[in-house]
Order: sequence, then structure tokens, then C-alpha cells
Amino acid sequence: MRISELADRTAVPASTLRFYESAGLLPADRTANGYRSYGPDALERLEFIGAAKGLGLSLEDIGELLPIWQDGPCARVKAELRPRLRARLDQAEGRLAELRSFIATLYTALERLDGQPDRDERCDAECCFPAVESAEWQSAPIACTLGDGDRTERAERWQVALDGGTRTEIPDGLRVTVPADRAGMIAELAVAEQQCCAFFDFRLHLDGPAVQLEIRTPGAGVAMLAELFA
Repeated sequence: MRISELADRTAVPASTLRFYESAGLLPADRTANGYRSYGPDALERLEFIGAAKGLGLSLEDIGELLPIWQDGPCARVKAELRPRLRARLDQAEGRLAELRSFIATLYTALERLDGQPDRDERCDAECCFPAVESAEWQSAPIACTLGDGDRTERAERWQVALDGGTRTEIPDGLRVTVPADRAGMIAELAVAEQQCCAFFDFRLHLDGPAVQLEIRTPGAGVAMLAELFA
């Protein structure tokens, strides 16, 4: 089948199928006139890739698992999959702890807000919004802690998530608008990105059928922002 038919049958964009081919995840034959041609096994292969991505596995992990899934026994697939799932679970639990801490911060701020008297004067440091230090992203070092291989894989995942998005410059950064069904993928990538590049600030805004991702960075990080997102 042609790439357009495969895209229609699986709801996977043709651009993503081409990316999977370049990453070695979805091989394609070529017709005499140069068009991509896929066999029926491509459907099962994409189903496996989609299921693995749904569990948060990296493209590198998926690339290592695919040959085992295709030619090896189920027991080996299970043995290879188990430690990867455990690692993802540990990461998710770490993010959950961060979210709980953030929720506690919001409750504290709300209690402070409710405890302040209504005043006709302008807010000051003793009012609802006390003076605070700069946000972490504004003072974090401009450095990425990922190795070259992981950095390349992360960039490829961002490429898939933001493919075809509308980009608009904003103060200190960039706004990218993409279909709303990518919100979960983008949120996961943003959390992972801040763990290695704390100088990026991410904000998500759901707007009907679209989701807007705003990425900000201090001036010294503009080049890395452009390289990764623009």
C-alpha cells in the first residue's frame, strides 16, 4: 500500500511515517517510480510502535524492541520490556511528587490570597503577591545534561509532536499551535525537557481544537530554543 493509504488506515500522519522510516522503525519498499510501498505487516508494526509510545518508551527503546518483537519469542519481549517499564514508572512517580508539591504551593498561595483584606490601594510586597525570587528557568544555567544520543532522540520526538505547527514569536520565546490531540505528548515532553534543560519555561493553553505551547528562555538560551523548536 502507498503511504497515503497507510496514513488513512492508521490515522498516523504521512510526515510521521516518513520520520519512522528515517529512524529505522518502519522500513518501506520503493516502487519503480520511487513511491513508498508498505506491506500488510506495517499495520502491526505501527500498532506496536503506538502501544510502546503510549507507555512512554523512547524511540531508541522501540527500535531495540522491534526486532525482538518481530522475530523473537514472547518471553524475550517480556524480559526486555519489563525493565523499561519499571524505569518509566519511576520517572512518572517522580513527576507525580513534583505535581503534589506544586499543588501544595497553590493551596498555600490561595490561603494567603483569601486571608488578605480587600484594599483600595495598589498591591505591594505585603499584599496578595509578595516579592519572590526569579523563576528557576530565568536563573538556571544554559546547559543540557543529556548525552548526544539522548539529545538527538529528544529532538526527534519534539519534531513529531510539533510537526506542521504554526510558530509565532513571543517575548523571550516562541508559541507553537498544533492540534489538541497532541497535548498529552507535548506535556510529557515538556516535563522531561525541564529535567535536563531547566532554562526552558513551558506553558500549555488548550484552545478548542488546538493546543498552544509557549516556550521561553533567557537570552543566552535563544540559540538552543531555535535549534530545538523553531
